[in-house]
Amino acid sequence: MSAPRTLYRKLVDSHTVAALDAQNVLLFCDLHLMNEYTSPQAFAGLHAAGRGVPVPGQNVAVVSHIIPTHPVRHRVIQDPPSALQATNLKANCDRHGIPLFDTNDPLQGIEHVVAPEHGMVRPGMVILCGDSHTTTYGALGALGFGIGTSEVEHVLATQTLAYRLARDMRIRVDGALPPGTTAKDLVLCLISRIGAQGARGYVVEFCGAAIEALSVEARFTLCNMAVEAGARGALIAPDDKAVAYVLERAPDIAGEVRAQALAHWATLRSDEGAPFDVEHRLDAAGVAPFVTWGTSPDQAVAVTGTVPLPQSLPDPVQRASAEQALRYTGLAPGAALDGVPVQHVFIGSCTNARIEDLREVARVVGTRRVAEGVRAMVVPGSGAVRRQAEEEGIAQRLQAAGFEWRQPGCSMCLAMNDDVLAPGQRCASTTNRNFEGRQGRGAITHLMSPAMAAAAAVTGRIIDVRRLESTA
Repeated sequence: MSAPRTLYRKLVDSHTVAALDAQNVLLFCDLHLMNEYTSPQAFAGLHAAGRGVPVPGQNVAVVSHIIPTHPVRHRVIQDPPSALQATNLKANCDRHGIPLFDTNDPLQGIEHVVAPEHGMVRPGMVILCGDSHTTTYGALGALGFGIGTSEVEHVLATQTLAYRLARDMRIRVDGALPPGTTAKDLVLCLISRIGAQGARGYVVEFCGAAIEALSVEARFTLCNMAVEAGARGALIAPDDKAVAYVLERAPDIAGEVRAQALAHWATLRSDEGAPFDVEHRLDAAGVAPFVTWGTSPDQAVAVTGTVPLPQSLPDPVQRASAEQALRYTGLAPGAALDGVPVQHVFIGSCTNARIEDLREVARVVGTRRVAEGVRAMVVPGSGAVRRQAEEEGIAQRLQAAGFEWRQPGCSMCLAMNDDVLAPGQRCASTTNRNFEGRQGRGAITHLMSPAMAAAAAVTGRIIDVRRLESTA
């Protein structure tokens, strides 16, 4: 009888073409996603070596990071270097027969939103992309992780990757999330507890009653941000919710293929007694709405809490990091986060720009209006999400409230386009990173859930959304 295995090891074993040594394997890639900013050098290296792309149908490209999101019918990338990146991507995809969601494709969007919504992501797959938030796909029981440009070239040429094995971590979240809290609050809470390097070198498997209760889109948020704790991957064993999500979006899975797929997917869970190197437990009942106060996603506290005192942190590295973060954000040690004014609200990114996120924003906003002096932007994760929000009346409600309703793209998540904050502006953001200058040089980012961002938009300050809703 074989030894019990974790879900992670099952996925690696089923995709191992060859063992290179005790710690490295040649891993087969089921789906390779590309964007315009990590692929140009890879294609250049490929062409210089005279190589082609042997399996173009298992590669998909998206223009997402450098694209403007202004609400115009036909988008034109005005920045010459950015326009060149998009043009080169199209030329490379045309040359090799790789499917592309181009600038004005009605289904264009962020890669980590587009791929699952079109049924490209299925349980048991290995998915690679030149973007760190490829961990998102673990929500469907697929092993996804980001790779570098040289690795992009290798995958294009061989559909494989020389891969160093990770260790196994399990995070069990029991109980139920209280009203007013979401997967975003849960993951910010987890990261604040284990630290930005707490899962470094590990693939994390999430389990427990609170995880089972999450919708698939909420699981995307959770797995997306696992990388902010240093995780090399994130996984949730596929259950009935995940299977239903995939089958609804993948009509090609039918007949005998469907029966075989369901039988295989049922095996995608960690065996009883499978060894994990590290385990953590959390009671979801104790999770509150979370907000970051510093310049790293682990520098976060409940919105009811206060900015920590750097001198109270025992680790000298953490203490120095906190001191620098407070210098950058302009917050005082011991200060309350609830009530801090914001000048900008950004709702979008591969973390929180799906239809469920936008429904939650519209629910919190209700009949309120964006506060005076606040600029609030909503950037749907894809053309499909945008269209659905318009059909449901979400877009119209948010526009009536004073929100800007934008075209899909990464937008202000990372300031690689013309959606950039000015120095000193403070932004309530549903994105995944709050590094110095991430949304613009000198700009200050506070990560939070879509509900919390909506509350900030209509009040002009960071506020506990539960308190706002209790007065509605």
